[in-house]
Amino acid sequence: MSLFDDIDEGGISSGEQKFGPQEGFAGVIICASACDGHIGEEEGKSLNAILAQKKLYSRLSPQQMNSMLDRVLGFLKRKGHERLLEKSYPAVPPELRECVFANAVDLVLADGTVDQDEKDFIDDLRGKLEIDSKRAKKIVQVMVYKNHG
Repeated sequence: MSLFDDIDEGGISSGEQKFGPQEGFAGVIICASACDGHIGEEEGKSLNAILAQKKLYSRLSPQQMNSMLDRVLGFLKRKGHERLLEKSYPAVPPELRECVFANAVDLVLADGTVDQDEKDFIDDLRGKLEIDSKRAKKIVQVMVYKNHG
């Protein structure tokens, strides 16, 4: 344990900056993959596919995309998925909140099972993103249909 652990919340030693929309969206999606303690192979493939198709990342070069993902994954490794979520979700623009929620649900369903940690994560994410519970339930139902079969 370092003497700086309790006082370095602002990221002084690591040079951490606030996340922008790209890091925020990716961070939420990565948290959805990691909320059960690991990122499975199917979840990893789905994660890459989701990010590759978003306009949010269309102007990034492969190097910029890798750098951004390294930053987000590095934060996950150092601080865990709960802290990554706390840093990520406020950076998601309001117009992308339902989108990131739907994609997070899709990722949780990617491996064909939903354990209690994943259910808790999705419930928590819904609240953080301030998505109406009826709307969230519809999104979950659609994603279940999408992943069925």
